[in-house]
Amino acid sequence: MGSLEGNNNGSFNPNETRGKVITCKAAVVWGPKQPFVIEDIQVHPPQKLEVRIKILYTSICHTDLSAWKGESEAQRIYPRILGHEAVGIVESVGEGVTDMQEGDKVVPIFNGECQECIYCKSEKTNLCEKFRVNPFKSVMHSDGKTRFTTRHGSQPIYHFLNTSTFSEYTVIDSACLVKIDSDAPLKMMTLLSCGVSTGVGAAWNTADVKEGSSLSIFGLGSVGLAVAEGARARGASRIIGVDTNPSKFIKGVSMGITDFINPMDSDKPVHEIIREMTGGKGVDYSFECAGNLGVLREAFLSTHDGWGLTVVLGIHPTPNMMPLHPMELFDGRKIVASVFGDFKGKSQLPKFADDCISGVVKLDGFITHELPFLKINEAFDLLVKGESLRCLLQL
Repeated sequence: MGSLEGNNNGSFNPNETRGKVITCKAAVVWGPKQPFVIEDIQVHPPQKLEVRIKILYTSICHTDLSAWKGESEAQRIYPRILGHEAVGIVESVGEGVTDMQEGDKVVPIFNGECQECIYCKSEKTNLCEKFRVNPFKSVMHSDGKTRFTTRHGSQPIYHFLNTSTFSEYTVIDSACLVKIDSDAPLKMMTLLSCGVSTGVGAAWNTADVKEGSSLSIFGLGSVGLAVAEGARARGASRIIGVDTNPSKFIKGVSMGITDFINPMDSDKPVHEIIREMTGGKGVDYSFECAGNLGVLREAFLSTHDGWGLTVVLGIHPTPNMMPLHPMELFDGRKIVASVFGDFKGKSQLPKFADDCISGVVKLDGFITHELPFLKINEAFDLLVKGESLRCLLQL
């Protein structure tokens, strides 16, 4: 596939392609809910502070699914290359890139870190002034143009979430790439681009889950189960999982979930069930991972009066507003959102990768399927049907 052959350990000769346009395969989406089309595209060389990488593995997240569906009309732009969870190898670097070189193994991150702006220098946020997550952004930062064109160069193909990993090669701002240990298990490292980092980070960084504490998780996809894994690693004593898919319950046991609730099994609101399970008090923390306003309210009400904290992780379509009255906050419950688990990508993700490699966080259960890249439409079907957590695609 493509004009430069590689294998799953990332060996190749960048001298053949450095500074040249690469023709390769990519999964292009041409409209909302239209099947991905595997076709030849052109990937142009990296410009200043950009890096071109060869994707080795990529996986599919619910955010990709939402973008494919075109759920937010304001974010629709086509043709586009989606994908934001991956691991790759640097093929070439643009002017000014000093922290990585050809042959380095890297993980793309949708929420970048330039390390120079007032946001990056602040300990109060993991957002970056220039490279923060932005679903509306579809071009490169430096010149407002794309690095992808159709096979004959006649039409631009747009970028997605600073990454666009559903392509054999992609060009990414260096602020949105993290260098990892060359000996790291590459398949597992794809999970650090989004789902696992977001969930574990929400437990560790955003909520700062304490040993012996209790929590509820609404939505047991990859992010929700990563929250459970992070809470387990922190020593939480009770982790209540809420989902309408019973198969998620079986998977959750190995990630620390102690109790399960299927909302379809009872006429009672879920928050009432949780309060009954906790002696009428509620849990210390709740995590909303479903992107549903009704679920968000149940998560909020499931927390302990006086100090309960709800962390919003689900992607909520506009224009719906939060279903809370301001006076409800006077009972001491708080609600916050978490972007990328409050990890600063370039400066903090390498340490988190080490935690995963050493077994502090267990990644084995998250990759449930593996398919060749050409079967990307089948991989999306698995996610739509709720049959997969992460389906890994090998390029």
